[in-house]
Amino acid sequence: MLFIVSTPIGNLKDITFRAVETLRSVDLIAAEDTRHTRILCQHYEIQTPLTSYFEHNQISKGVYILKQLQEGKKVALVTDAGTPGISDPGYQLIHLAKKNNISITVIPGVTALITALSYSGLPTDRFVFEGFLPVKQQARKKRLESFLKDERTIIFYESPYRVLKTLEDMKDVFNDPHVVVARELTKKFEEIKEGRASELVCYFQKTAPRGEFVLILNNKDLKEKDF
Repeated sequence: MLFIVSTPIGNLKDITFRAVETLRSVDLIAAEDTRHTRILCQHYEIQTPLTSYFEHNQISKGVYILKQLQEGKKVALVTDAGTPGISDPGYQLIHLAKKNNISITVIPGVTALITALSYSGLPTDRFVFEGFLPVKQQARKKRLESFLKDERTIIFYESPYRVLKTLEDMKDVFNDPHVVVARELTKKFEEIKEGRASELVCYFQKTAPRGEFVLILNNKDLKEKDF
Protein backbone atom coordinates (compact mmCIF):
# COMPACT_ATOMS: atom_id res chain seq x y z
CA MET A 1 0.00 0.00 0.00
CA LEU A 2 1.08 3.57 -0.73
CA PHE A 3 0.44 5.98 2.14
CA ILE A 4 0.21 9.67 1.20
CA VAL A 5 1.30 11.37 4.41
CA SER A 6 0.98 15.08 5.17
CA THR A 7 3.80 16.58 7.23
CA PRO A 8 4.26 20.00 8.92
CA ILE A 9 4.82 23.11 6.81
CA GLY A 10 7.14 24.55 9.45
CA ASN A 11 6.23 23.88 13.05
CA LEU A 12 7.13 20.25 13.81
CA LYS A 13 4.19 19.99 16.23
CA ASP A 14 1.73 20.32 13.33
CA ILE A 15 1.59 16.61 12.57
CA THR A 16 -1.13 14.12 13.41
CA PHE A 17 -0.74 11.10 15.69
CA ARG A 18 -1.79 8.95 12.75
CA ALA A 19 0.95 10.40 10.52
CA VAL A 20 3.67 9.64 13.08
CA GLU A 21 2.28 6.15 13.61
CA THR A 22 2.21 5.53 9.86
CA LEU A 23 5.76 6.77 9.27
CA ARG A 24 6.97 4.43 12.01
CA SER A 25 5.12 1.41 10.67
CA VAL A 26 5.84 1.50 6.92
CA ASP A 27 8.80 -0.25 5.30
CA LEU A 28 10.06 2.78 3.38
CA ILE A 29 9.56 6.56 3.29
CA ALA A 30 9.84 8.23 -0.14
CA ALA A 31 10.84 11.83 0.58
CA GLU A 32 11.32 14.87 -1.65
CA ASP A 33 14.47 15.73 0.34
CA THR A 34 15.74 13.05 2.70
CA ARG A 35 17.82 15.59 4.64
CA HIS A 36 14.70 17.61 5.41
CA THR A 37 12.57 14.59 6.30
CA ARG A 38 15.35 13.15 8.47
CA ILE A 39 14.95 16.13 10.82
CA LEU A 40 11.27 15.26 11.28
CA CYS A 41 12.09 11.57 11.75
CA GLN A 42 14.74 12.28 14.34
CA HIS A 43 12.35 14.57 16.26
CA TYR A 44 9.73 11.81 16.50
CA GLU A 45 12.18 8.90 16.79
CA ILE A 46 11.11 7.42 13.45
CA GLN A 47 13.72 4.93 12.25
CA THR A 48 12.13 3.90 8.95
CA PRO A 49 14.55 3.87 5.96
CA LEU A 50 14.36 6.88 3.63
CA THR A 51 14.72 7.11 -0.14
CA SER A 52 14.67 10.25 -2.25
CA TYR A 53 11.89 10.93 -4.73
CA PHE A 54 11.99 14.34 -6.42
CA GLU A 55 11.56 16.02 -9.79
CA HIS A 56 14.87 14.94 -11.33
CA ASN A 57 14.77 11.25 -10.36
CA GLN A 58 11.02 10.63 -10.46
CA ILE A 59 11.17 8.24 -13.43
CA SER A 60 13.94 5.92 -12.23
CA LYS A 61 12.98 6.13 -8.56
CA GLY A 62 9.30 5.73 -9.41
CA VAL A 63 10.11 2.34 -10.98
CA TYR A 64 12.06 1.34 -7.85
CA ILE A 65 9.27 2.38 -5.47
CA LEU A 66 6.64 0.64 -7.59
CA LYS A 67 8.69 -2.57 -7.41
CA GLN A 68 8.75 -2.29 -3.61
CA LEU A 69 4.99 -1.85 -3.55
CA GLN A 70 4.41 -4.78 -5.90
CA GLU A 71 6.51 -6.95 -3.58
CA GLY A 72 4.07 -6.17 -0.78
CA LYS A 73 6.02 -3.40 0.94
CA LYS A 74 4.29 -0.45 2.61
CA VAL A 75 5.64 2.89 1.37
CA ALA A 76 4.90 6.38 2.71
CA LEU A 77 5.15 9.34 0.36
CA VAL A 78 6.04 12.69 1.95
CA THR A 79 6.97 16.09 0.60
CA ASP A 80 9.27 18.68 2.18
CA ALA A 81 6.29 20.42 3.74
CA GLY A 82 2.55 19.89 3.72
CA THR A 83 0.53 17.50 1.59
CA PRO A 84 2.22 15.39 -1.11
CA GLY A 85 1.09 16.03 -4.67
CA ILE A 86 0.44 19.75 -4.15
CA SER A 87 2.95 21.62 -6.35
CA ASP A 88 5.46 18.77 -6.14
CA PRO A 89 6.18 15.65 -8.22
CA GLY A 90 4.37 13.37 -5.76
CA TYR A 91 1.32 13.21 -8.00
CA GLN A 92 3.39 11.30 -10.58
CA LEU A 93 4.05 8.49 -8.11
CA ILE A 94 0.41 8.46 -7.04
CA HIS A 95 -0.64 8.19 -10.69
CA LEU A 96 1.86 5.38 -11.25
CA ALA A 97 0.55 3.47 -8.23
CA LYS A 98 -3.08 3.84 -9.34
CA LYS A 99 -2.19 2.75 -12.87
CA ASN A 100 -0.68 -0.44 -11.43
CA ASN A 101 -3.59 -1.16 -9.07
CA ILE A 102 -1.65 -0.40 -5.90
CA SER A 103 -3.85 0.35 -2.88
CA ILE A 104 -3.59 3.97 -1.72
CA THR A 105 -4.65 5.74 1.44
CA VAL A 106 -4.23 9.37 2.52
CA ILE A 107 -3.14 10.59 5.95
CA PRO A 108 -4.47 14.18 5.79
CA GLY A 109 -2.91 17.21 7.40
CA VAL A 110 -1.75 20.77 6.90
CA THR A 111 -1.11 22.53 3.61
CA ALA A 112 0.12 26.11 3.14
CA LEU A 113 -2.59 27.22 0.73
CA ILE A 114 -5.45 26.36 3.12
CA THR A 115 -3.60 27.77 6.12
CA ALA A 116 -3.18 31.11 4.33
CA LEU A 117 -6.72 31.09 2.96
CA SER A 118 -8.13 30.58 6.47
CA TYR A 119 -6.39 33.76 7.60
CA SER A 120 -7.16 35.87 4.54
CA GLY A 121 -10.73 36.84 5.37
CA LEU A 122 -11.53 36.53 1.67
CA PRO A 123 -14.48 34.41 0.43
CA THR A 124 -13.78 30.69 0.79
CA ASP A 125 -16.95 29.29 -0.78
CA ARG A 126 -15.30 29.40 -4.24
CA PHE A 127 -11.55 29.53 -4.69
CA VAL A 128 -8.90 28.31 -7.12
CA PHE A 129 -5.31 27.26 -6.46
CA GLU A 130 -3.00 28.25 -9.30
CA GLY A 131 0.32 27.11 -7.81
CA PHE A 132 3.44 28.83 -9.14
CA LEU A 133 3.12 31.39 -11.93
CA PRO A 134 5.43 31.30 -14.99
CA VAL A 135 8.95 32.63 -14.49
CA LYS A 136 8.98 34.94 -17.53
CA GLN A 137 7.04 38.18 -17.19
CA GLN A 138 5.13 37.97 -20.47
CA ALA A 139 3.84 34.49 -19.69
CA ARG A 140 3.17 35.45 -16.06
CA LYS A 141 1.08 38.47 -17.06
CA LYS A 142 -0.83 36.42 -19.60
CA ARG A 143 -1.68 33.86 -16.93
CA LEU A 144 -2.82 36.60 -14.54
CA GLU A 145 -4.94 38.17 -17.27
CA SER A 146 -6.80 34.88 -17.62
CA PHE A 147 -8.28 35.56 -14.17
CA LEU A 148 -9.50 39.09 -14.90
CA LYS A 149 -13.16 38.05 -15.04
CA ASP A 150 -12.84 35.41 -12.34
CA GLU A 151 -14.79 36.19 -9.17
CA ARG A 152 -13.28 33.36 -7.16
CA THR A 153 -10.57 33.87 -4.56
CA ILE A 154 -7.25 33.04 -6.25
CA ILE A 155 -4.29 31.48 -4.45
CA PHE A 156 -0.72 31.44 -5.75
CA TYR A 157 2.61 30.13 -4.48
CA GLU A 158 5.69 32.24 -5.12
CA SER A 159 9.40 32.18 -4.39
CA PRO A 160 11.22 35.02 -2.59
CA TYR A 161 13.16 35.69 -5.79
CA ARG A 162 10.07 36.55 -7.85
CA VAL A 163 7.51 37.78 -5.34
CA LEU A 164 8.26 41.47 -6.01
CA LYS A 165 7.88 41.05 -9.76
CA THR A 166 4.67 39.09 -9.29
CA LEU A 167 3.18 41.76 -7.04
CA GLU A 168 4.11 44.42 -9.61
CA ASP A 169 2.40 42.40 -12.34
CA MET A 170 -0.69 41.95 -10.13
CA LYS A 171 -0.78 45.71 -9.63
CA ASP A 172 -0.74 46.30 -13.38
CA VAL A 173 -3.12 43.52 -14.41
CA PHE A 174 -5.73 43.85 -11.65
CA ASN A 175 -5.52 47.64 -11.18
CA ASP A 176 -3.75 47.51 -7.81
CA PRO A 177 -5.85 44.87 -6.03
CA HIS A 178 -5.98 44.03 -2.34
CA VAL A 179 -3.58 41.13 -1.76
CA VAL A 180 -2.85 38.94 1.25
CA VAL A 181 0.77 37.80 1.41
CA ALA A 182 1.83 35.07 3.82
CA ARG A 183 5.35 33.75 4.28
CA GLU A 184 7.07 31.25 6.56
CA LEU A 185 3.69 30.03 7.85
CA THR A 186 3.80 28.34 11.30
CA LYS A 187 7.53 29.07 11.56
CA LYS A 188 9.40 31.37 13.94
CA PHE A 189 9.47 34.26 11.46
CA GLU A 190 5.91 33.86 10.18
CA GLU A 191 4.67 37.07 8.57
CA ILE A 192 1.33 37.93 7.03
CA LYS A 193 0.91 41.27 5.29
CA GLU A 194 -2.05 42.60 3.38
CA GLY A 195 -2.87 45.73 1.43
CA ARG A 196 -2.85 47.09 -2.08
CA ALA A 197 -0.29 45.45 -4.34
CA SER A 198 1.52 48.77 -4.67
CA GLU A 199 1.84 49.03 -0.87
CA LEU A 200 3.23 45.52 -0.64
CA VAL A 201 5.73 46.26 -3.42
CA CYS A 202 7.01 49.23 -1.40
CA TYR A 203 7.22 47.09 1.75
CA PHE A 204 9.21 44.29 0.15
CA GLN A 205 11.48 46.74 -1.63
CA LYS A 206 12.57 47.88 1.84
CA THR A 207 12.36 44.45 3.53
CA ALA A 208 14.13 41.69 1.58
CA PRO A 209 11.68 38.83 0.85
CA ARG A 210 12.68 35.56 2.55
CA GLY A 211 11.02 32.16 2.68
CA GLU A 212 8.24 30.66 0.62
CA PHE A 213 5.21 32.84 -0.13
CA VAL A 214 1.46 32.38 -0.53
CA LEU A 215 -0.35 35.21 -2.35
CA ILE A 216 -4.14 35.51 -2.25
CA LEU A 217 -6.43 37.95 -4.02
CA ASN A 218 -10.05 38.35 -5.03
CA ASN A 219 -10.72 40.44 -8.12
CA LYS A 220 -14.38 40.96 -7.26
CA ASP A 221 -15.43 44.34 -5.86
CA LEU A 222 -16.30 42.91 -2.45
CA LYS A 223 -18.91 44.60 -0.29
CA GLU A 224 -20.14 43.83 3.20
CA LYS A 225 -23.19 41.99 1.88
CA ASP A 226 -20.93 39.52 0.08
CA PHE A 227 -19.84 38.01 3.40
